[in-house]
Amino acid sequence: MKKMSTLYVSDLDGTLLRSDEKTSEYTNNVINSLTERGMFFSYATARSLITAKKATSGINAKIPLIVYNGAFVIDNLSDDILIENYFDDGVNLVLEDLFANKVYPIVYAYIDGKEKFSFIPELCSRGTNKFLESRKGDIRTNAVEEINDLRSGKIFYITCIDEAEKLEPLYKKYKDSYHCVYQTDIYTKEQWLEIMPLNASKARAVKQLQSLLKCEKLVVFGDGKNDIDMFELADESYAVENAHEDLKRIATSIIASNDEDGVAKWLDEKINSEMP
Repeated sequence: MKKMSTLYVSDLDGTLLRSDEKTSEYTNNVINSLTERGMFFSYATARSLITAKKATSGINAKIPLIVYNGAFVIDNLSDDILIENYFDDGVNLVLEDLFANKVYPIVYAYIDGKEKFSFIPELCSRGTNKFLESRKGDIRTNAVEEINDLRSGKIFYITCIDEAEKLEPLYKKYKDSYHCVYQTDIYTKEQWLEIMPLNASKARAVKQLQSLLKCEKLVVFGDGKNDIDMFELADESYAVENAHEDLKRIATSIIASNDEDGVAKWLDEKINSEMP
């Protein structure tokens, strides 16, 4: 089969993943089979490479992965970084502002060449502690004692989990200067504010990847409001049945839900129907 000139990109949580936070055997088989036959496919997620690959462990295809909401594009097999985005020194002023407002984030950075997420255990919010408990044993864990320690390394991602009254003003303050995602986590229902370099976004990473792969057409799948910019960029966009109504309104069409393997079923039917 000749390689296709269309790039297919799916959101992960709530879209490609079922409610148990895993891809089904059917989804794994469809993606592995179709990519081997020439389909260009990627998924875009706020997750790290480690947690994304854990959730999609059955997908062993050679595909690029868009992680940390577009901060990085990484090769699925070699783990080589294909595209990267870091903060400049201005991030120190953002951190200072967070601390002044008694918001103590998890800070993701490369420290001495290794990916780490740093936090101060004594200052973590309830929501942050719940998140850290779910990451117990993660090799990236870096508990520190001093606020200054959160400034270490090449910083690329900041996660704040706290009360909406504290986070919303910060979101409004920084949303035009940085790429900010302000939303309620679909699993824990905790309020999150994620701050990334302005160039780090799903839409920008998708566009960069499309150019890298020299694909003429872009088709995307999603479920959340944070997928809107990706939908606006695409030639075709498909919202799963469980998607937010705002996303459904701008979608090309609605497909089956994440728990019904909507993305894989669409790919299976669409691409196989186009093959000779």
